[in-house]
Amino acid sequence: MSEDQLPKWNAQLKGIPPQEIIAWAIQHGAKPVITTNFRPYEVAILHAVADVNPDIPVIWCDTGYNTPQTYKHAEELISKLGLNVKLYVPKQTAAHRDAIMGIPQIDDPLHKEFTEQVKLEPFRRAMEEHKPDVWFTNLRKGQTALRDSLDILSLSKNGVLKVSPFFYWGDAQLDAYLQENNLPNEHKYFDPTKVLENRECGLHT
Repeated sequence: MSEDQLPKWNAQLKGIPPQEIIAWAIQHGAKPVITTNFRPYEVAILHAVADVNPDIPVIWCDTGYNTPQTYKHAEELISKLGLNVKLYVPKQTAAHRDAIMGIPQIDDPLHKEFTEQVKLEPFRRAMEEHKPDVWFTNLRKGQTALRDSLDILSLSKNGVLKVSPFFYWGDAQLDAYLQENNLPNEHKYFDPTKVLENRECGLHT
């Protein structure tokens, strides 16, 4: 799909139920994937995608720094939803990295290398192996300035069609979706590459 087609499709898809957006996107690609970090409300996109096609690869780039609650939440969702998880981890262990650099502060020059090691390199490796043409994400309007500039459909810098079925949904709507579908949520989450909630790590830029 070309970039000039996006406005037309975004206008047509706005207000459509997430599962219908997902089904539409699957018809427009041959190799869909979904990425997740099991952060709060990720269960919504995981449930919606699995509801349409449970065989879609679920790429989980585990930084190695998730909270115990997040790891338990991930295992619960993998089992409950029957997710086809493809796990990618950094090439260096967290213990080794902690001994060398720890978790650098945002203004530390080492923070860029830290982010590269724990998130960006595993993500690139995953995308190179799966070579998707459709990428489901749980990006939502209001999360960051960058995400506010996107829409339900956008193109990655490599030309992959990014699909965010819940883009215009607020927390209250997601809470209702989770309650309706008897889905758990988990808020004790930590991303060492972002630190601040409204900061991008570089994965979606």
